[in-house]
Amino acid sequence: MPSRTPSVLGLALAGGASSRMGREKALALLAGEPLLARVLRRLAPQVAGVALSANGEPERFSAFGAPVLADPSHVLGCGPLAGVLAGLDYAGRLGMDMVATVPSDAPFLPMDLVARLACERIGDEIAFARNSAGDQPLFALWPLAVRSAIAAALEGGRRSAIDLIARAAHRAVLFETAEPDPFFNVNRPDDLEAAERWLAER
Repeated sequence: MPSRTPSVLGLALAGGASSRMGREKALALLAGEPLLARVLRRLAPQVAGVALSANGEPERFSAFGAPVLADPSHVLGCGPLAGVLAGLDYAGRLGMDMVATVPSDAPFLPMDLVARLACERIGDEIAFARNSAGDQPLFALWPLAVRSAIAAALEGGRRSAIDLIARAAHRAVLFETAEPDPFFNVNRPDDLEAAERWLAER
C-alpha cells in the first residue's frame, strides 16, 4: 500500500481542451473505466483528500465523488497553472499545506509519487518528477507559499508551469524508467490503444 502524506491535497488536472483526443480525455474509457477513475484510484491513497481541476459543467464529474474546482475567474482558461492556483486556494481553506498535481490522463502514475516528492523537497521548494524522458512539471508538489508567485505569473500572462518552477525554489526528483512509462499521457486515440495493450500484457 502507498503511504498517505498528510496535509496534502491531491489534484487531478482535467481542464485541458482534449483537442487531440476529439473528446474529453478524463472521461475516455480505458479497460472499461474512465481514465480519471484510474488516476484517482492511484492518487487517493497517497494524499489526505482529492479534488478535480476542471471548468464547465461540474455535473459531468459527479460520479467521481470529488469536489470540482474551476479556475479563478480572472485567470479562467489560462492552462494548468490556473488549476494549481485554484487547488492551492482550496487546500488553504481546508488547512492543508501542499497540493500534489497529476494530469487526469496519466493512468500509470507512480503509487509512491507524493511520498517521494515530499521526502526529497526542502523548505518551500516545488518538487516535480523527472525521468529519462525529461521533466514532468505537472506531476508536482506545490507548497502554499508559491501561491502569490503563480498568481503574479498568470496576471502577467505567463502560463508555463516549467518556467514558473524554474523561477522558484525547486527540486527535480528522479524516477526510474519503467514499462509502461508511469508518466505516460493519453493525448490521442492511438495513445489509448497503446495503454490498452499494456494493460492486456500485464
